[in-house]
Amino acid sequence: MEIISGTWHWAISGFLIGLIMLSLIYFGKVFGMSSNLRTLCSMTGVGKKVPFFDWDWKAQRWNLVVVAGTMLGGFFASHYLSNDTNVAISEVTIQKLQNIGIEAPNSKLLPDALFGNNLFQSPKMILFLLVGGVLIGFGSRYAGGCTSGHAISGLSNLQLPSLKAVIGFFVGGLIMVHFIFPLLFK
Repeated sequence: MEIISGTWHWAISGFLIGLIMLSLIYFGKVFGMSSNLRTLCSMTGVGKKVPFFDWDWKAQRWNLVVVAGTMLGGFFASHYLSNDTNVAISEVTIQKLQNIGIEAPNSKLLPDALFGNNLFQSPKMILFLLVGGVLIGFGSRYAGGCTSGHAISGLSNLQLPSLKAVIGFFVGGLIMVHFIFPLLFK
């Protein structure tokens, strides 16, 4: 059981992801999570009114299985394969989070202040969720895909736009975490 629930070396995980990407390239498939929203909307028939959703969604059914597998895998991993040890984050990070009012995760993957059910009681946090959701939706559409699509599928296909997008994702994430995030939670 330890081999499944323990942390895998990055080379093993990377090798397995590489094998999956090679098989997708071989079969002419492109991986990405955000494209599933288009597939789901197309399934409803909204393509009769919005041309963007008028396409052959049946060709992307396989990608819906990826989403279902991701959700089921996340559920089983968090409920049956996780251990009760505290998440290993640096003391400096814990101190910086405490300085802006966020307690350490305490044996959880994510802090309750950011991901607990209590955030739905705060109008400020609800606004953050709504604005963040719109920005992520707009950003993934504007960038031609989400982080998983560009970073995994686009880079494995040696696409220059994906490299530019991934660099932008990392730079944007660093700016958010180091400059904007502390301002939002002070």
